[in-house]
Amino acid sequence: MRVQLPLPALSAATRAAGALSRLAGAGGGTTLPGKLLWKLDPSAVSRLARRLPQGSAVLSATNGKTTTAAMTAEILGRRVRLAHNRSGANLVSGVASTLLAADGAELGLFEVDEAALPQVSSLVQPRVVCLGNLFRDQLDRYGELELIADRWRGLVRALPADATLVVNGDDPQLGDLVAERPDAVVFGIDDPRHARRGGPQHAADSTHCVRCGAPYVFHAAYVGHLGDYECTRCGHRRPALTLSAAAIELSGLHGASFDLRAPGAKRRVTLRVLGLYNVYNAMAAAALARALGASLDEIVSGLERFDAAFGRFERIEMNGRALLMLLIKNPAGANEAVGTLVAGEAPTLAVVALNDAIADGKDISWIWDVDFEPLLDGLDRVIVTGDRAAELALRFKYAGFDPQRIEVVPELERALDRGLELTSEGGELVVLPTYTAMLSLRRIVSKRGHVAPYWERAA
Repeated sequence: MRVQLPLPALSAATRAAGALSRLAGAGGGTTLPGKLLWKLDPSAVSRLARRLPQGSAVLSATNGKTTTAAMTAEILGRRVRLAHNRSGANLVSGVASTLLAADGAELGLFEVDEAALPQVSSLVQPRVVCLGNLFRDQLDRYGELELIADRWRGLVRALPADATLVVNGDDPQLGDLVAERPDAVVFGIDDPRHARRGGPQHAADSTHCVRCGAPYVFHAAYVGHLGDYECTRCGHRRPALTLSAAAIELSGLHGASFDLRAPGAKRRVTLRVLGLYNVYNAMAAAALARALGASLDEIVSGLERFDAAFGRFERIEMNGRALLMLLIKNPAGANEAVGTLVAGEAPTLAVVALNDAIADGKDISWIWDVDFEPLLDGLDRVIVTGDRAAELALRFKYAGFDPQRIEVVPELERALDRGLELTSEGGELVVLPTYTAMLSLRRIVSKRGHVAPYWERAA
């Protein structure tokens, strides 16, 4: 029988290891204490979680979970002390490290990796679970999204009766979970003006009924397969929305606004972050915060205070220029980033970075499902960088972009400097990196003193 070790001793030992790691400049400073804790005493994670007087909430999504968690923290942070893995360390080790550092915290707010969600949920026993979306991502690690959906369905079935489920009803895989939990809080978008003409994009995922396999009819498709769907064979359709976004106005690269509709109430929200998918992130945060007791006024105030999470449409001032960093990591997210750029002040220069580390996914075939063409049509030059820069160059050549205007600069720092060199003073350089490329670029910018550092770990 494994002996439970005293929490004070475990906490002291693991925190000391994390501090030494940071002093030594080693990576993983955020997650090392949690890794050690998990090795020394796996039961300690559950015991630490039980010490939070208001319990925990967990949220997961393929796209937007870091932004949604940060938005929720902005809403709740003035009314309750949070244990929040704000750096994006979202495996069991990251959650454990956050709990170790949670002195005085009242409520746990944990962004969780899609594959790790069932395990984390079983450990922290959340009072609220928020599921944002499921898109094809890192096939070498997750497999097809139906595998994750099945695991999430098992998680939902295992939730105690007094736990609250929050789901994006616009995602067919998640909307179907309402059949398991009729009391779920369901959010989505209700504004057909912003639906894609002709239905979902070619790379959309959940386009066939999750119950009978027939093609969905989309009355509105907003982001990928997210929208108002209906199966004309078996009748499966989007569930009724508890909270919805309507009267949406997208202000290019400057923000967005919408009506937040709740039962018996409506509030206008103005976001400082851009794009339709950030409206989805805001709705997820609103629904989660609502389930945790926040008022509509608190939700609106928090959302309007929120600025971009690191690397997600984040603007950084450097050398008299602005660096606009937009994380891309799968077809759905990349297509939305491209669409938002094209709809706004389309750039004439871009740096695109592609890595294939484990946290990015070793399989990079997804770049062929991204509709880069509308972005390339407006570019004078593109700089491709990262471990798989050559494959990006090939993708852009096949898109019909003049190879003479493609610069292949595999080293990230050199590519960044080349982009800045080609950007006029007062201008803005657009950078679209995959996950580990984003972390590396941000560390470069941080070392130069332009942005505060984060102790980050692959998610």
